[in-house]
Amino acid sequence: MDAVDPVAAAFEAVRREGFLPRRARSRADHDGPILIGHGQTNSQPRTVADMLRLLDVRPGQRVLDVGSGSGWTTALLAHLTGPEGAVVGVELEPDLARWGAENVAAVGMPWASVRESLPGVLGDPEHAPWDRILVSAEADELPPSLVGQLADPGRLVIPVAGTMTLVVRAGGDVSTSGHGRYRFVPLRQPRPGGS
Repeated sequence: MDAVDPVAAAFEAVRREGFLPRRARSRADHDGPILIGHGQTNSQPRTVADMLRLLDVRPGQRVLDVGSGSGWTTALLAHLTGPEGAVVGVELEPDLARWGAENVAAVGMPWASVRESLPGVLGDPEHAPWDRILVSAEADELPPSLVGQLADPGRLVIPVAGTMTLVVRAGGDVSTSGHGRYRFVPLRQPRPGGS
């Protein structure tokens, strides 16, 4: 008997349509990005699956979801960690952060939450280290502040200059590897003092 693919199981359990604007829900099965407002998208499902497989989330881990948008990736991550884990989504756009928090609350996984990014802060260093960090926006270069929030051992998946990048911290060493070309909305750095 084949082992269950945890990422596929998460996609079955956490349906995309609950994380899309009402007018776009009929397109939930479309394997492409869908606009969710404020210049942001709900990412292409195939891309999200690729990122989650690279991230290799395990039950009980603490996971940070940067650029959580509608909350879909936060909820998928929460399914992967299970109730013994903890997932925090941070979102720069206040309206999306509120909506994402409502969407995540609606799926009944209280170990997951979404909140607005703190002014001038990328990620959530206050609650670091994180076992896993997922970034759903493209950086021009790898942000050292996020690498610094990784646990040892830990994994970070982030698109950097068009390349899906896996950062692994293990035994005090940090290594990076590229895993294909992807397009994402740009990663905006939080400004001090808020927007």
